[in-house]
Amino acid sequence: MVFSSTIFLFLFLPIALIGYYNPIWKGRKFKNGFLLLASLGFYAWGEPLFVFVMLLSIAVNWFLVLRMAKQEDRKIRKRFLTAAIVYDIALIFVFKYAGFAARNIGLLLHSGRFAMNIALPIGISFFTFQIMSYVFDVYYRKAEAQRNLVNVALYISLFPQLIAGPIVRYETVAAEIEGRRETAEDFTAGMARFVMGLAKKLLIANYAGFIADRLFALTGSLSAASAWLGAIAYTLQIYFDFSAYSDMAIGLGRMFGFHFLENFNYSYIADSITDFWRRWHMSLSGWFRDYVYIPLGGSRAGRGRLIFNLLAVWLLTGVWHGAAWTFIAWGLFYFVLLAIERFTGFAKKLGGFSHVYALFFVVIGWVLFRSESFALAGQYLGALFGFGATGLIDDTFLLYFSNGKWILLIGIVLSTPIAPLLRKRFAGTRAYRIGSAIGLAGLFALSLLVCIKATYNPFIYFNF
Repeated sequence: MVFSSTIFLFLFLPIALIGYYNPIWKGRKFKNGFLLLASLGFYAWGEPLFVFVMLLSIAVNWFLVLRMAKQEDRKIRKRFLTAAIVYDIALIFVFKYAGFAARNIGLLLHSGRFAMNIALPIGISFFTFQIMSYVFDVYYRKAEAQRNLVNVALYISLFPQLIAGPIVRYETVAAEIEGRRETAEDFTAGMARFVMGLAKKLLIANYAGFIADRLFALTGSLSAASAWLGAIAYTLQIYFDFSAYSDMAIGLGRMFGFHFLENFNYSYIADSITDFWRRWHMSLSGWFRDYVYIPLGGSRAGRGRLIFNLLAVWLLTGVWHGAAWTFIAWGLFYFVLLAIERFTGFAKKLGGFSHVYALFFVVIGWVLFRSESFALAGQYLGALFGFGATGLIDDTFLLYFSNGKWILLIGIVLSTPIAPLLRKRFAGTRAYRIGSAIGLAGLFALSLLVCIKATYNPFIYFNF
C-alpha cells in the first residue's frame, strides 16, 4: 500500500484516524495498540507473509536488548549487542544479498547450480536499521530499554515511516511512544505537510519519472540532448519521489503526535559533495556517521585510518541501496569524491562555481545509480558527452522537452528554498493564510484527480 493510492487515501487513513481519535477509548495503551495493529495491517496489505519476518525480528531484538540492559559487565553487554547485530545483518543478507552472492559465486565457478531467487520484503533495510538504532541507543545508554513489547513493535512498525523512512532514531521518539500529546496545531500542520508531499509525488515526481524511464530505456540510441534530459528528469524524480515520501511520513507522524526529524534540506543547492550528503537522506547519512564512522574512529586517527573509515561507510552505503555492483560502484564513486574534498579542500576554492561542480557530479552519480548494469551506465554516460550519441539533438528530445518543460521547470524551482523564503516573508499575514489554505485545497484536489487516473505510481525507495 502506498500513500499516493486511493486505497490509502479513501480507506486506510480515514479508518486509522477515526479509530485512533475515537471518543470512547482515549487511553495511551489503546492508542498505541490500535496504531500497532493498523501499522501491521498496512504492511501486511502488500507483504502478508513477510510481516511475520518483521515481527520475529522485533521479538528477537526486544529480548536481547532487555537481557543486555540488565548487565553491568561491559563484555557481557557487548555479547548481547553482537548477537543482536549479527541477527539483524544476517536477516538483511538472506533476503537482500544471498541471491546476489550466489549469482556471483556461480559466475566465478561457471556454474548455474548456485542460482537463488529470494523475494525481498519491502522496506527491510529501513525497518532493520531502525531496529539496530534501538539496539545501539540502549547499548550506548542514550535511551532506556523498553520493557513493553507492544511499544517496541510500534516504534519499529509505525506505518508512516515503515517502508521508506525516514530512519527514526529510537532516542528521538522514545518519550513520545508513551507520553506524546496530540494537538490540533500538530494535526493541521501534519495534514498540510502530507498534502504537500502528495502533490510533489503525484504532480512532479511521477511525471519526471515517466520521462526518465522512457529515455533511459533508449540507452544506446540517444542524442546528447536526450541523454541530458533523461538524466535531469531522473535527478528531479528521485528527489521529489523520496522527499515527498519523507514529507508525507513526517506529516502523518505529526497527525498522530510523533515528531520525526527532517530527512531532506534542499539537497541540490549544495556547494560540495560533502554538503550534498549533509542535505540528502539525512537520517541514513546520520545513521552511518553515528553507528559506523564514529565508532571506527571517525576523523580522529591518522590519514590512513580516516581513508579506511570513509571507505567502510561509503561501501556500506552503496551496499545498503541494493544488491548490485552498480550500487557498490555508486558508493565508491562518492567515497572518492568525498576523500578528494576532505584532503584537498578544493571545493571551497571554486566560489560560485562550487554549486555547478556539486550538481554535475550528483547527476553523473544518479545515472550510475539508475542504470541496471555497467554496460548501460557506460553507454548512457558516453551519450551525455557525445560518445555513441545519435547526434546533438533529435526528435525524441524535442518531443519530451516540449511536453514536459513546464513540469521540469517547476521541479527545478521547487528544489531550491524559494518556497520557505516566501513563506518567511509573508507568513502571519491574512492574505498568506487565505492563499495557503486555498492553495493546499487546490493541490489536494488536483492530486486526487491524478491519483484516481494514475497507472504510473512507483516509490523508488520501496526497493531498499
